[in-house]
Formats: sequence, structure tokens, C-alpha cells
Amino acid sequence: MDSAGPKGSFGRHRKIMPFEPGSIEALRDASRQKAASLNQHVLGYGAQAEAEWAAAGIAAPDLALMRRYRLDRIRAELKRRGYAGALLYDPVNIRYATDSTNMQLWVAHNPTRHCFVATDGPVVLFDYFSCEHLSDHSGVVDEVRPAVSWMYLYSGELTEQKVRRWAAGIADLLREHGGGNRIVVDHINPEGVEELARLGISIGNGEAVMENARLIKSSDEILAMRRAIVACEAAMAEMEQALKPGISENELWAELHRGNIARGGEWIETRLLTSGPRTNPWFQECSSRKIEAGDLVAFDTDLIGPYGFCADLSRTWLCGDGKPTSEQRDLFRIAADQIEHNTALMQPGISFRHLVERSAVPPGDCFPTRYGVLYHGVGLADEYPTLPHAVDWTADTPDGVLEPGMVLCVESYIGRLGGREGVKIEEQILITETGNEQLSTYPLDKRLLG
Repeated sequence: MDSAGPKGSFGRHRKIMPFEPGSIEALRDASRQKAASLNQHVLGYGAQAEAEWAAAGIAAPDLALMRRYRLDRIRAELKRRGYAGALLYDPVNIRYATDSTNMQLWVAHNPTRHCFVATDGPVVLFDYFSCEHLSDHSGVVDEVRPAVSWMYLYSGELTEQKVRRWAAGIADLLREHGGGNRIVVDHINPEGVEELARLGISIGNGEAVMENARLIKSSDEILAMRRAIVACEAAMAEMEQALKPGISENELWAELHRGNIARGGEWIETRLLTSGPRTNPWFQECSSRKIEAGDLVAFDTDLIGPYGFCADLSRTWLCGDGKPTSEQRDLFRIAADQIEHNTALMQPGISFRHLVERSAVPPGDCFPTRYGVLYHGVGLADEYPTLPHAVDWTADTPDGVLEPGMVLCVESYIGRLGGREGVKIEEQILITETGNEQLSTYPLDKRLLG
């Protein structure tokens, strides 16, 4: 029996799409419009996330205003440095410029998607095959063109030929929209640099442009970040609820992934969850180890959540219903006190160097295992600046000043050299006109606080 419906009808059950000669473009347009209307960024983050944001009293960001703000930041930085445009390959930078996504982790190591932002001209997105619909929602992408992908996976020993075709397209853009022959690129292989140079195009440091553009967040970006943190902390609560003796580190870590994805989050950058003896030294990746009653469990979310914003928080919990040991409480108190002291120092106008010189550091028997940085910027991912301990400051460590609108994470890892366990705490802090505001709110384990 034919279940496709009346003969000649066109519906979801037909396997062959009927079309007349000349109708292909119309069907393509209709397909693109349908896909664009069902884009994840158009559909939103769902009832669960929206209910949690409403309960937290966090308004929705004005995304159109946020996108325009970001483009203005990029172009102001390009003008300041005298460049005609920016060629972006990093998916985080493309997200910042266009607020569009496409296989973010895959394109991070397979350069099949890039974007050109003209200083005085259009935003042209070079996207993966048949992906034109993925940026139609943004309102800031002027044109979508097919990307010429010249990585070896696609071009093999013909890379040189494909690079020439790619570079010719970039040169055409510069000719069309003027502005000179100086551009910045964030990530590019040497073949691309050489071919652009052969065409008379010089290349500057795109990371410098983009990190400085991303440095100061707008009020709408802060709203989006607040929402990402609420979603992260809701997933953390589900994770803490699942923490029972006998669960493996991997199983517990999967709870954070599940909670992030359920709320429309995107990915988690690391696998930093450990328990018991695996908490010292830090930077072990989570494993199949079964967590035991009385173990410390320490983790760093490194989570890219809703709106593409990073929620970078660390907590240490005690597994089970028992009481912590004196050593566990001592380590936790040192870490909590360091975070409290160093957060208070985060004031607008203080220099990076002055900040780290005044910061509390781990005691002598914990100092060799210290965390690599005291503070680092955060936005769509970890961002500039990164501030080391004063003893690690070198002649090539950049100085600067904390400014309103910057968001930084303050870090502490406390574990004795050769000790059994360690404690990780990290908070996310907004620099304001008058001081700072802690954006992260997840409570510390009261049993460990003593």
C-alpha cells in the first residue's frame, strides 16, 4: 500500500522531491528559509533554562544590540591599528563577530569556515558546504560564500593550487571594498601567509585585535554571561546531587555535560574533575576511578554555555555524609581565604602588576603546586589577560589596568607538595565602575569551611 498520500502530492513522506525545470533556486531559497527559521539560536534555550533565568531575575539580552556592539568593537580596533579588515578562523572569534555557530569543535581543528570583517565594508562569512542558513538569524552577516578549504584533508598534495584559489578570493574582497592591503588573521598556516604576501597583502596579528575587542563586555553581554552562569550552576547542583560513594569520576562529570546541553549550552573545554588522591597534584583528567566516602572531589567547569559564554567556576566537595578531616578543612580554608583576599583587590584602575604583587599566595609547603595563574580574563572562552603569581612575572609578561566591563576569574589551588589531596576554588568576577561584583554564586561546601 502506498503511504505517501495521493498521487502527485508533495509531503514529508515522499522520497523524491518533484520540481520543474527552473524551480531549483526557488526550492533552495525555500529550504534555506525553513532551516533559518528552525535555527537553534532562533528557537531559543527552552522552557527549563528560561524558567531558571526568570527565577533568578535575569532579563534577556538584546542580541541585536549585542551583535552591533561587537562589530563596532572589532572595527574600532582595526582602525586604531590601521588595518583594512580581519580574517577570522577561530570559531570563538567567528562567534563574536557573527553570533553564528557551525560544528564549533570540529571547525576548531578543521579550518573549513572563516569570516572576513571589513573595517569599512561588509561582513562576509565563508561557510561550510550548504550551510548558508546558519547565519541568517544574526542580522550582521552581509554575505555568505562557500569556503575554500585548503587543509590537507581536502587538498592533499594539491594544497598549493587550492591556496591560490582561496587567496584570490580574499584579494578580490579587498579590491571590492578598498581600505588598503593590510589585514589581520587569527590562525593561518604558512602557505596562506606566503600566498597572500605574493599578492601584496600583508598580515598582522588577529589575536591582538580580537582579544582587545572582546576585553570590555557590554551590558547585554553581561546579561548573557549571567544566564550562562545560572545554567552552569543549575547543572552543578544536579552534579552534586549525583555525588554518592561508588560513582566514577567520569559518571559524575557526565552530569555536568548533560545539564549544560539540556539548557542549550555548547561544550566543555577540559576534563578537570578528580577525587581523593587524584586531586593532588592538580591537572589530572577525570577517570574511571570510583569516588569513595570521605574523598575530596575537585573540578573546574570550563563550560561554554548558552549564548556561547563561558562559565569558568571551580568547587571542591566532600563525598558522603561524614565529617572532613582536619587536613581537608585546613586546605579548604587556605583556598577560600586566598580567593576572598584576592577578589577584594580587583578594583578598576589597579594595574596587573600591582594586583599580583598584593595578592595572597599559597603557603610554603603548597607553593610548589600552586595554580599557574592568579587571574585570567573570561568571556566567550578564557581570554586576555592572564596574570601569573608575582614570582612568575617575567620581562615578557604584559602589564595593563583593570577596567569596568572586564570579567576575570580568580583562581586558587591548594595542595601540599607530596600531600594526598588538594582543593580547587575559582570565582567569576565583573569589574564595575566602583569595585567588583561576583557573578558566580554557587555555595562553598559548608562542611569544609568548618
